[in-house]
Amino acid sequence: MANTHPHEPGERRAPTRRHAGPGAPRSFRGQRAVQIAARTVHIAAMGLVLGGVAYDVPQQALGLPVALTIASGLVLLAIDLWKGGAYLVQGNGVAVLLKLALLGVGQFAPQQRLAWYLAATVVASVGSHMPHAWRHWSLVHRRVVEDRR
Repeated sequence: MANTHPHEPGERRAPTRRHAGPGAPRSFRGQRAVQIAARTVHIAAMGLVLGGVAYDVPQQALGLPVALTIASGLVLLAIDLWKGGAYLVQGNGVAVLLKLALLGVGQFAPQQRLAWYLAATVVASVGSHMPHAWRHWSLVHRRVVEDRR
């Protein structure tokens, strides 16, 4: 019988989510590292955009931070959608959609852009840090439909 202590050679590992069975969220090798890198770029770039808007930096000067914000956000969204389709009807997916709507309103209301972007930042922060049961609560199924921790 193989040794099952988690820190010794020859350990038996529990199956990863890649092999957890039907209905389990998908994952890929290096996913966590990609998500951490994308989230780090996203937060830093959005901070630059938000600061630029707050201090009336000309929009053309914010081109790179805006592009990095959009690109990193798309990477994060694509990973979450790839994991499982339920994402968009769960609390965290709905928060992302609300955040995008607030950012969109800010684009079309330049005089109030800072307020809209700050509201989007609040929604993003709350959406990312609310309790697990709320993040993964499905508005369609009226229950937590998958464990994506």
